[in-house]
Amino acid sequence: MGMTTPPRTLAEALRARDDESLAGLLRARPDLLSPVPNDITQLATRAGTRASVVRALEHLDRFALQTAEALAVAPDPAPYDTLLGLLTGDGRDDGELRGDAGAAIVDALPSALTTLREQALVWGEDERLHLVRTARELLAPSPQHPSPTGLGPTVSEATAGMSPGRLQEILTAAGLPATYDPVSAVSALSALFTDRVRMGELLDTAPVEALSVLDRLVWGPPYGEVTPNPTPPVKWLRDRGLLLPVSTRTVVLPREAALHLRAGRAHRVPEPLPPVVAAAAERDPQAVDSAAAGQAFLSVSTVEELLKSWNGGGPAILRAGGLSVRELKKTATVLDVSEPVAAFWIELAYAAGLLASDGETDERYAPTPAYDDWTELPAEDRWVRLATAWLAATRTPGLVGGQDAKGRALSTLGPGLDRSAAPEIRHRVLALLDALAPGTAPEPETLLARLRWERPLRGASTSAGDTTDLRSRIALWTLNECELLGITGRGALASQTRALLTGGPAAAAARLAPLIPEPLDHVLLQADLTAVAPGPLERPLAEMLAALADIESKGGATVYRFTPGSVRRALDAGQSATDLHAFLAAHSRTPVPQPLSYLIDDVARRHGHLRIGAASSYVRCDDEAVLNEILADKRSATLRLRRLAPTALAAQIDPVSLLDGLRELGYAPAAESADGDVLITRAGARRTPPRSAPEPVPEGPPLPEPALLGAAVRAIRAGDTAATVVHKDTGPAAPGDALPRTTSAETLVTVQAAAMTGSAIWIGYVNAEGAASQRVIAPVRVEGGYVTAYDHTADEVRTYPLHRITGVAELADDQTA
Repeated sequence: MGMTTPPRTLAEALRARDDESLAGLLRARPDLLSPVPNDITQLATRAGTRASVVRALEHLDRFALQTAEALAVAPDPAPYDTLLGLLTGDGRDDGELRGDAGAAIVDALPSALTTLREQALVWGEDERLHLVRTARELLAPSPQHPSPTGLGPTVSEATAGMSPGRLQEILTAAGLPATYDPVSAVSALSALFTDRVRMGELLDTAPVEALSVLDRLVWGPPYGEVTPNPTPPVKWLRDRGLLLPVSTRTVVLPREAALHLRAGRAHRVPEPLPPVVAAAAERDPQAVDSAAAGQAFLSVSTVEELLKSWNGGGPAILRAGGLSVRELKKTATVLDVSEPVAAFWIELAYAAGLLASDGETDERYAPTPAYDDWTELPAEDRWVRLATAWLAATRTPGLVGGQDAKGRALSTLGPGLDRSAAPEIRHRVLALLDALAPGTAPEPETLLARLRWERPLRGASTSAGDTTDLRSRIALWTLNECELLGITGRGALASQTRALLTGGPAAAAARLAPLIPEPLDHVLLQADLTAVAPGPLERPLAEMLAALADIESKGGATVYRFTPGSVRRALDAGQSATDLHAFLAAHSRTPVPQPLSYLIDDVARRHGHLRIGAASSYVRCDDEAVLNEILADKRSATLRLRRLAPTALAAQIDPVSLLDGLRELGYAPAAESADGDVLITRAGARRTPPRSAPEPVPEGPPLPEPALLGAAVRAIRAGDTAATVVHKDTGPAAPGDALPRTTSAETLVTVQAAAMTGSAIWIGYVNAEGAASQRVIAPVRVEGGYVTAYDHTADEVRTYPLHRITGVAELADDQTA
């Protein structure tokens, strides 16, 4: 480490680092910054706390974690060669990792140690490597917390509390001379188990069945159950200390003996190199981009269709929050997708800020005002917004249908779906896809194996087929969602996604724009009352056609069907028959079929012939015969109608129910206002108040900005020098004491200069109560009329308003020692 005197503590090791190295530590472990440590000693203490160490261990790759695990079972301190031996073996032909495997460990170990040192999990020179005590406690073996290496406690730990007589019996059975005290007895037994030759001779005399027992314990777990009268092989092992008692029914294989049987290796399979992500298929990059672009356009259309279906007010919100199973099924039917896919689109719209609660008493979901702005954007910009929201979202739709820790069902848009690791896993999956050649689709199992190597779960299974852990499930969901969203095409990463990852939203939109088909301004009308849209339609045409016809099928070409109900819907929206004829003639590449013209004229002729109003409600019509027909119809009995006049009927139900009831009877009534004017109903009028997109739940403290890192390092350094600075009296200044006096401009310039250089200055300060004092501070940040500084007088970081500083002065030479 370039030090003449080896560090004796972690604090000394950190103190010897340069500023860049300290900033790297704070960047790798941002939890150490909250709040900024007062000095190096406090930083070292915080770096050794359990919560911080656990978080740091969970962010190591597999080999760095295996290195830390090997140090946890090594002596403290451990030389570099001892650590290397625990990873490669002790040189015996039957156990040493040779060839490429051993060479890979030799090459990878320095990098792993560098990582552990940078994160303050390991300190000391190569001759004296120390694992932080908390990490050793977390990774070392114990009955309560088995070691990830599968090793048990040492002979000294396992024999603690054993009677001296029993220790002497073990020595005699093992062929060792008697000793005078338990300490020397334990040392003699440990020396036997670590002596390769003598241990080999002892095992040569063991029964075959005893060796079979050791084989079952050697790679862990090292604990086994025994009966009060053990079998002869177990008794042979217990008599010689190869199995030591933990309780009346439990024995353990001591660590020294297990390491001998393992040929000195702490791990059965060290993994110094990350698994290679294998290619499942090689595809044409242009075909990949085209497929992804088509899916990207479909994703935009699907979200738009979803929110259009909720335009008049979406489904009600459950009392516990979220969407009911029935409403999810209904939405899946509308979108013509499965329920898990429907949950994904709903959650995506919510994450993008396009969907929210309306906040009414009868709370429902509805589009937000941001949805209207989103629909006005080009298709490529709309997709970029969806993709960006998906990347950052912590809500995980794949959990819908499962249960939380309390056994409650997890619902779409409900609580409990946030998983803070989701964004990081998505970015890792995309980074691995980006590392493959263009057009290459990965083999999912090899991709999962690579992810598990980069971020292993301590104590969890790591076999290639194990996908039960949440991180693996999120990774699989990510691959499926990538295809749905158009992030990938046919399994390979699209070029527009690569542009999004490297160049940002603008670059991605520019790359996607030429791949999205131009919207059409025409349809093809058929004689069977259908219209075929051979591609995406321009927005005004699509909106008008959606009001005039019902979508019958989707795909490369969308088929619309005209029905009396759909035509009436257009008339209700304020269109006239003449408007509809003109619209179809202007946008059809084929002549308007006669049956369609007849349908429009027939519905228009009857539309508005009946008028519905509030009386409770009433029906009026100039044609008495029509009212007579309604009264004579037995199906109208539920409407409870009675005649008020030859041209008017009254009903005892509300106008909306009366309107719907007469439409079910085959009539085409229109609603009217109190003034007798026809009421025009327009779709899409319901919106929530302005809502912001949901904030992702962070996995941990945010990554600090470079400016904050620099200020924090200066504050920590200043705290370390606080003991050598002359402290001024913090009480009110005596009448004869003179506070430094400078102008506001001079104060600001001097404080800013001190913050840039990290030097300490002397200030006069008047607090809110008017008490004056003199202070020695080391400014670290000046902004917004405040200076944040390390106060040497109080030994802590404080913030001072600049207008309360009476003046500044440089410290004398004898004060800056």
